Amino acid sequence: MAKRDVIYPADKDRHALYDAHGYSPAVRSGDMLFVSGQVGSRQDGTPEPDFEAQLRRAFDNLANTLKAAGCDFDDIIDVMTFHTDPENQLETVLAVKNEFFPEPPFPTWTALGVTWLAGFDFEIKVVARIPKAA
Repeated sequence: MAKRDVIYPADKDRHALYDAHGYSPAVRSGDMLFVSGQVGSRQDGTPEPDFEAQLRRAFDNLANTLKAAGCDFDDIIDVMTFHTDPENQLETVLAVKNEFFPEPPFPTWTALGVTWLAGFDFEIKVVARIPKAA
């Protein structure tokens, strides 16, 4: 099997976080991009304390990873999100999510309630198709 074609976002400071935890931010396979769960971490890897700010950082971290592969939010096919308190977070999540996915056709979306995200309250994981030009 060929080695994984790992995609790292441009922010070199975040590379150490991925390496420390033993996973890749994204892996390209053919014209598909599989992005690991992105959280709303600050530069030092700690959670952003405000939920909406944490959510926005997670989407920004996702955008940076997509960009490194020549993708954007229009290329996303499947979204999976993880929530520590879905009932109380959903309104905020939908408001922010709708800024990034403002109109149809929407990607598929699975939202899961979880009890632990290593100190975070939200995580987003996606699969995207890499445009031919990339």
